[in-house]
Amino acid sequence: MTKPFDPPRKSEARALADQDLRWRAEACVSGPAALSRDVVDEMSVQDTQLLFHELRVHQIELEMQNEELRRVQELLATERSKYFDLYDLAPVGYCTVNEHGLILQANLTLGALLGVARAALVAKPFTRFIQPEDQDQFYQHRRHLVPGGEAQQCQLRMLKDGQHPVWVHLSGTASTTSDGTVVSRIVISDIGSLKQSEQQLAASETTQRQAALHSQTILDNMLDGVITIDARGHIESFNQAAQTMFGYRPEAVLGRNVALLMPTPHREHHDNYLGSFQRTGEARIMGQPRELEGLRQDGSVFPLSLSVTRIARAGQPVFIGIVRDITQHREDLEKIRYLAFYDPLTGLPNRRLLVDRIQHGLAASHRTGHHGAVMFMDLDHFKRVNDKLGHPVGDVLLQQVASRLRACVREADSVARVGGDEFVVLLEALSNFAQEAAAQAEAVANKILLALGQPFDLLGHDVSITPSVGIVLFMEDRESMDELLKKADIAMYQAKSAGRNIARFYDPAMQAAADAHADLEADMRRDLALNRFVLHYQVQVNQQGVPLGAEALVRWNHPRMGLLAPGQFIALAEESQLILLLGEWVLETACTQLLAWSRTPDKSHWTMAVNVSALQFSKPSFVATVAAALQKTGAAPQLLKLELTESMLVGDVEDTILKMNAIKALGVSFSLDDFGTGYSSLSYLKRLPLDQLKIDQSFVRDLLSDPNDAVIARTIVALGHSLSLKVIAEGVETEAQRDFLVEMGCDAFQGYLFGRPVPVADTARWGAPLDPAPV
Repeated sequence: MTKPFDPPRKSEARALADQDLRWRAEACVSGPAALSRDVVDEMSVQDTQLLFHELRVHQIELEMQNEELRRVQELLATERSKYFDLYDLAPVGYCTVNEHGLILQANLTLGALLGVARAALVAKPFTRFIQPEDQDQFYQHRRHLVPGGEAQQCQLRMLKDGQHPVWVHLSGTASTTSDGTVVSRIVISDIGSLKQSEQQLAASETTQRQAALHSQTILDNMLDGVITIDARGHIESFNQAAQTMFGYRPEAVLGRNVALLMPTPHREHHDNYLGSFQRTGEARIMGQPRELEGLRQDGSVFPLSLSVTRIARAGQPVFIGIVRDITQHREDLEKIRYLAFYDPLTGLPNRRLLVDRIQHGLAASHRTGHHGAVMFMDLDHFKRVNDKLGHPVGDVLLQQVASRLRACVREADSVARVGGDEFVVLLEALSNFAQEAAAQAEAVANKILLALGQPFDLLGHDVSITPSVGIVLFMEDRESMDELLKKADIAMYQAKSAGRNIARFYDPAMQAAADAHADLEADMRRDLALNRFVLHYQVQVNQQGVPLGAEALVRWNHPRMGLLAPGQFIALAEESQLILLLGEWVLETACTQLLAWSRTPDKSHWTMAVNVSALQFSKPSFVATVAAALQKTGAAPQLLKLELTESMLVGDVEDTILKMNAIKALGVSFSLDDFGTGYSSLSYLKRLPLDQLKIDQSFVRDLLSDPNDAVIARTIVALGHSLSLKVIAEGVETEAQRDFLVEMGCDAFQGYLFGRPVPVADTARWGAPLDPAPV
């Protein structure tokens, strides 16, 4: 017999129904057709309708979500390219690291920070670029990265170019990708010079208070001020250097706004600075040094340099300011500017500033119609003061001259030192009329002559010195600054030629002479290159008239003026320093001729005398120049004789002796030319490695008529022999002069009596003994 149906209780029935409904819903995901008839038969009509209604609602919701997803994906694709541009050009390094520690992607900034190409980073272990000692710290950092968790930060050293440690700040987050892989996204910032203070704070294993105290000790020992502030600008720390700089104790500033340390004009700028960062979060405004002003507790303002860097502490930004007092730096810059425009000895404007003032004066003259004047002055015989009393005394003289010149002009006028003992005075706003302006300028010049004509007290020495002054007027801007200075310089030289201690105005005739002088210098420079200089030779003989050798004398074969003697161009060569090139050519050419004579039996013993200029001898390379000429030509050193003048020996005697001994070691001999006309001191004359004294022709000329010249000549011969030196007389023109000198004991002779300077071809007639030549 069939057991009657026992329906379940209401609660049990509801639970069974819900379970059955869920099972049937799962079976119907593919649609009503998937339901078996048995299932449909067992479901009530009402339950079935409810089930299909809920399924339809779910289907609509899924379609809406899919549509929204497609729209978001399109938007994401549009923004993706923009994102990667910002990603690559970000001011900090970014990279993505997988769960195995391999770099999946990196931006260009990280490659630049590590000194490698981006391609060299991808698929490489991140730890490869970390200092080995800091790799454990990175592993510990990664262990705390949890998907969805807070960003983790640490500081460690990474390797730039694979070998140079660079301190960086890492900020990492972790997330899970769509395929369930966990990746880390890491931000790398170069923390640079702030590491000294930051690393102690980060590495400390003590309590927060102990770490702060320890960090403060480090900061207090830094030379730069270090101030940390929070995001609102409130001061959190203030090291010892900052206290010294601003004059505040820490308790007076901690917790107060940093604007307290800035004068009013800079406070708004500072607020905008932090506000800009808060609004934009742009790291590029961080770390850039800026110059502004600081405000001390006593109210004084001083210039400072400020560099701000941002770090994060407990998720909040903290700003570290490195402050440096640049007062000394500013003073150094001002000193550099002063040295660029002023003469450090006298405090007067130098040539550079003078040029600017002359240009300003020309412009003012053009604007107002007033004349101006430029005065160029040189101190007469200033070199004698330096040589006699020394350069320190000469410097004091220049300083006192500068002071007197300032007192001679108006405040609006300018006085400049343009080099050595040369000064320039610029007068502005003179009369509109040229004659009156000239009179005004002359009055100032006379005032200067009178002021400088008074004796100077120079470190206990009473010294008198005079100036030579050249004056040129200017009107509007008709002439350039260079032309004015050139004309004033020409007028100054005219004043020297006229006897010194006077003032001369520029005259066009002076210009013509100066132009001729300049043209001759240009011709000399050209003809040196074209080899238009030649040597003539004047024979030197012994008491029997037998040739001993010759003196090489340079001549200039000028294409327009013909053959020029040394007196017509040597002074110009020395002034333009072309004497260096000319002297080197003379030495080498004479050595070449000396070698040629040495290959002829009757001339193989001849010597060659070559004059040396003071400028040549003063050069440190002169010894090497002589050695090079001998080596290049192959001439015998013992046949070469260098002639020096007494004036060359007045300077640095010790240096002179060193050079002469060095040349003497080569085998070369020395002759002291024009002896008796200079200021030779017997105390050092005996120390010089000389071989010969040369009696100047000025004593030989009146030897027979002037007893004084005869006494001088006899004294020179006796002095030379007492020092074991040979003596030669130059300028011998008569047999009577020769005989008188022979009676004195003179060893050799040179002059027109035996032969004038001749080209090398004419030296072939020199016999033994040599017949006197017609005078």
